[in-house]
Amino acid sequence: MFIPAIKGQGTEEQQHKWLPLAYKMAIIGCYAQTELGHGSNVQGLETTATFDPTTDEFIMHSPTVTSTKWWPGGLGKASTHALVYARLITDKKDHGIHAFIAPIRSLEDHTPLPNVTVGDIGVKFGNGGYNTMDNGFLRFDHVRIPRENMLMRLATVTKDGKYVRSNKPRQLGYGAMVFVRQGIVIDASIYLSRAVTIAVRYSAVRRQFGNKDEPGELQVIQYRTQQSRLFPLLATAYAYRAVGFWMKSLYADVMKRLNDNDFSTLPEVHACTAGLKSITTSVTADGIEECRKLCGGHGFLCASGLPELYAAYVPACTYEGDNTILLLQVARFLLKTLSQVSKVRPVGTAAYLGNIKQLSTQNCKVSQGHDWLNTSVLLEAFEARSARQAAAVALRLAKGSGSEAEFQENTPELVESARAHCQLILVSKFIEQLQTGTPEGIRKQLEVLCYTYAFSQLIDNAGDFLATGYVTGNQIALAKEELKHMFDKIRPNAVALVDAFDHTDDYLGSALGRYDGDVYTHLYKGAFKESLNDTVVVDGYEEYLKPVLTQNLWAPHSKL
Repeated sequence: MFIPAIKGQGTEEQQHKWLPLAYKMAIIGCYAQTELGHGSNVQGLETTATFDPTTDEFIMHSPTVTSTKWWPGGLGKASTHALVYARLITDKKDHGIHAFIAPIRSLEDHTPLPNVTVGDIGVKFGNGGYNTMDNGFLRFDHVRIPRENMLMRLATVTKDGKYVRSNKPRQLGYGAMVFVRQGIVIDASIYLSRAVTIAVRYSAVRRQFGNKDEPGELQVIQYRTQQSRLFPLLATAYAYRAVGFWMKSLYADVMKRLNDNDFSTLPEVHACTAGLKSITTSVTADGIEECRKLCGGHGFLCASGLPELYAAYVPACTYEGDNTILLLQVARFLLKTLSQVSKVRPVGTAAYLGNIKQLSTQNCKVSQGHDWLNTSVLLEAFEARSARQAAAVALRLAKGSGSEAEFQENTPELVESARAHCQLILVSKFIEQLQTGTPEGIRKQLEVLCYTYAFSQLIDNAGDFLATGYVTGNQIALAKEELKHMFDKIRPNAVALVDAFDHTDDYLGSALGRYDGDVYTHLYKGAFKESLNDTVVVDGYEEYLKPVLTQNLWAPHSKL
């Protein structure tokens, strides 16, 4: 985020100075926002940057233990500079959080600069996983930096200490967040597809039990219970891939608008990227763990590749915004959009709210299973559910006092409404991909996956759909039957569908997910590479095992 933040918040002069250095790695930068005592609550950060007009410098200081910068990736050992978020203070007045570029290590010998304390925060979850990242801590003890090191696109401090806010909206700072979050959504598709590839391939190799009608044991992938857990995850990986492509174009569009001083879409884009980051990372983390379970006991082996995949991925649920907090940001956007719907026509991913009267009064007309095989029918179901949930909580808040305490009291419902909105986006963007001129053969496969994803979301959230009154229990039952038909269509192509992700064996690092399917041979050979097997007799035998084994513990204590 170092470079995107400079692009979004630095003046042209500052960009000309810092970006070439960063691009050619003449400096190595990190993004130092989170502190030991504050993460999502950016306004609560404690690090200070106090301006000294006598020297034309800022004094960076960490006044408390909790003000220690904590978690920035690359900070622990690699970075020479940090983009530090700190409280700007001029003439004893606090102007809130601003961004500063602070040198932290010598460019001569990489030692910490005077009065800078920096290091790695320690081992994280997993044997390897995220431990390749040098997440660090950073403290300043009255460290001076030039005034020009404050990023001044959104606000400036003059030589005499006067604070001047720019006429540019502060949302320009969202550019870095949008960039990173769209990357996180794409990563979610990649990580989930890796786990699904392993689980699908192994499910096709592993055989368990059988039935009277067929000789031998059945492939695990033949069992409906395995399909009902695995195939929706396969479809989800494809859905996230589709929305990831869309988010790339969304980011390109928003940056073009920003360069043209068009800030009209920023609130919607911020809410969209925040919500999708939350949904995709939570589902992917849970999905990787589900794939591990789907691989049975062997999935628990590090040789399966799944434990470390989970350990490497699960931090995504927290970094760049706690997932629950992000959904509440989406909820605030939905509330604001609904409050203005009579005056301003919603656009983008919230456009459906402009049709809220119809969505609130008309119910689902599905009467037979095949009626669900219509993307417009499916889309309307998700729109109605989202619109009704958002309207219900908005109405509840409107009847109250409007206090923050009342908002907090309704946060569970607000989170659910935000989640419904994000699931609608995912379904709609998957549907849109089917209409982009994809070759017919591929389109048919994607259509099956799209229906699988949408039906699984409909069924998993059946309580919400039923509670809004849009669908009936019978219509949910019909969707369940259609989902089974989708499983039957996926099954013959399941292995080919994961092969299409094109993950090499080296990249997967999994004995279970090998392309050639020779699982058991490689599990067996791999066991001999375990360090415990370097010796035939285990170290410690003489000291610990032999004394126990040579005791006559079972000698009778009395004559029979």
